[in-house]
Amino acid sequence: MSYFNRPDRRDLIPPPSPLYMNVCHWPWGLEISPRCCVLLLGKMVVSADTIRTAVGIMGNATALVLFFSPAPTFCRIWKSRSVEQFPATPYLATLLNCMMWVLYGLPMVHPHSTLVLTINGSGLVIELIYVLVFLGCSHGDQRLRVLLVLLLEIAFVGAVGALILTLVHSHERRSLIAGVLCVIFGAAMYAAPLAAMRQVIRTRSVEFMPLPLSLASFVNGLCWTTYATIRFDLFITIPNGLGVAFAVAQLALHAVYHGSTARQKKGGRREAEIGLVKPNGRSLEEEVAKGIRVESGVISVEETNKSSMGTNKNLEV
Repeated sequence: MSYFNRPDRRDLIPPPSPLYMNVCHWPWGLEISPRCCVLLLGKMVVSADTIRTAVGIMGNATALVLFFSPAPTFCRIWKSRSVEQFPATPYLATLLNCMMWVLYGLPMVHPHSTLVLTINGSGLVIELIYVLVFLGCSHGDQRLRVLLVLLLEIAFVGAVGALILTLVHSHERRSLIAGVLCVIFGAAMYAAPLAAMRQVIRTRSVEFMPLPLSLASFVNGLCWTTYATIRFDLFITIPNGLGVAFAVAQLALHAVYHGSTARQKKGGRREAEIGLVKPNGRSLEEEVAKGIRVESGVISVEETNKSSMGTNKNLEV
């Protein structure tokens, strides 16, 4: 008889632990009680901060795509040494927005904003390169205007940063002032493509509103809006929510005018081919010099009577 089975020792038998009662039989001979399952699942539950960080990393990745999406446009500008009809407004607005968010993400202004600081610091460098390329390939008054706006932006952000860091002495108030300015300029950055949207409606062509830029704006705004709503941040929610709305409008314009843009490009190639090949083998300059007008692909000779009269006069002389 066991020591604990003796009648005078049964009170010493420890009660069965609830942790091991009602054992669940799992495959491969594994036996886990329901309470153990709850404890294990509790360890696997992802906290809101972890989800927020993951979404923020996704936002950083999509923001990098957004920053690099105009690269083909600026390669085209650099090769042609001309800005054509591309506006500088979106890139100047994005540069100002990045500078303001870098100020907001500084540890002495808004601590624990590493994701905000890193992505906007990268965007600042990229957008500055774009603006410098635009300056190098623009001419006359346009170059002067872009340079003036760039200098004003740098002076403004420098003045705001100096005032906040010297006159305001608490993180809360510094974050409030910088956050309000970030909301204003973030909304301006997302509203800057309105000029391109107006041009699309006027010309019925989306050639100068690249689709990758619109798609990247939509995904980036969606990620950062989600990031801000998990642990609510009003200063991040407002501009990125507006960014989602403007990006949806741009995608709608692409859906409406994409077909007309393709037709315009096809028509331009056809006109170029017609201009290069003439029935009489002469160039267009020679045709114009000899008073020949081309209308709807039919060549007509004008003033033949005048030329014949001039010939008769020469014969009479």
